[in-house]
Amino acid sequence: MAKKNQIIEGIVSHSIFPNKGVVYYEEQPIYVTGAFKGQHIKARLFKRKKGTWEAQLLEVLENPTYFVEAPCSYFGICGGCSAQNLGYDEQIHLKHEQVKELLTKAGISDYEDLGVIGSPEALAYRNKMEFSFGDEVKDGPMTLGMHRKHSTYDVITVDGCLLVDEDFSTILRTILDYCKDNDLNYYKKMQHTGFMRYVVIRKSITFGEILVNIVTSSQKDFSFVPLATLLAQLPLKGELTGVIHTITDNLADAIKPEKVSVIYGQDTIREQILGLQFNISPFSFFQTNTKGAELLYKNALSLIDDMDNKTVFDLYCGTGTITQIMATRAKKVYGIEIVEEAIDKAKENAIFNHLTNCHFIAGDVMVEVDQLKETPDIIVLDPPRDGIHPKAIQKIINFGAKELLYISCKPTSLTRDLPILKEAGYHIDKVLCVDMFPQTPHVETVVKLSR
Repeated sequence: MAKKNQIIEGIVSHSIFPNKGVVYYEEQPIYVTGAFKGQHIKARLFKRKKGTWEAQLLEVLENPTYFVEAPCSYFGICGGCSAQNLGYDEQIHLKHEQVKELLTKAGISDYEDLGVIGSPEALAYRNKMEFSFGDEVKDGPMTLGMHRKHSTYDVITVDGCLLVDEDFSTILRTILDYCKDNDLNYYKKMQHTGFMRYVVIRKSITFGEILVNIVTSSQKDFSFVPLATLLAQLPLKGELTGVIHTITDNLADAIKPEKVSVIYGQDTIREQILGLQFNISPFSFFQTNTKGAELLYKNALSLIDDMDNKTVFDLYCGTGTITQIMATRAKKVYGIEIVEEAIDKAKENAIFNHLTNCHFIAGDVMVEVDQLKETPDIIVLDPPRDGIHPKAIQKIINFGAKELLYISCKPTSLTRDLPILKEAGYHIDKVLCVDMFPQTPHVETVVKLSR
């Protein structure tokens, strides 16, 4: 009989989302995070949930022959990537299989499987990174980078992260050295003391423009103008177009700006997707894989055969990227987004792109759908990771749109919502996976529904 803290050994039979390997012990499935099919592993049981055990991976005794050598020197230590020891074709095959398994468990079977599309770039694909200040060991020297794997507090300086290009590392090194030289301490989450919190870097893949956001607490009065001057002189491949300083004393481990100052250049960068241009501000959502986003939106919208003379609702629209792409085909498009700053940028972008048939509303989808008087022909759903709020999904169903396009960044949320839509009379027509996040367990899933 299995018990807590027991150490087990076995061969991983298969993996489920998000990268949990399944090992059978006494004919009982044990779920081990970060383990892959074919690995011979040792793990410790730590949590019993709904009659099954979860276990912590302790040691890999033998890897299967399909494994490759991870290209990043931080792999296995940094918590950012988990699949670099799989070849890229193997990664996307695994994601596709995991999505299909989740759909089967949710009772979704009668659909056309369109397979999986890989990202155009498997490395250096990200246009945004958020680095945290901290230390690698308690009271050690200050670091700037990513959290150590399985750790809430330890931060590793990822000088040379392969998910981004070299400009990110050059900027990271310069800022870290500057902070050390000027005795700027880092913010300690537990004690709520200290100054330096995060550095967020955005870079336009199309134009090479770079925006750096230095995030601190209010516990010190310090000017970052000399640092901005130093960053502007760096030999970068791209061009530094803005440095901003954000102050936040929010206790949560998230950036909620209380004061934002532009200390160099401007507070936006430009990006281009499918011929349309978008100005991206520091806090607005934009897909982190620009080339992947082009593939995602192009293939997602190709699932809707006829958009001409149709009214479309784009719920959870962010900065209105897909709203504006649809506006080039549809009669009228309405976009709703809870982040007001994102809607402001969406309106500006629509004017810049000479689109007069898209209308943007700032607010909670659950509230704002009640205010819409038009009847949609098509509804596009691209919700946050948690999926559609249960109260909002019924309101969406009540519109009676003939077609739905659901774009999901978390398949477990998707497979919670699809049975509700199916029960309401929608048929799941087509399913397509698009990998926007190589080297990680995450994947976008596009579902076309009709009634």
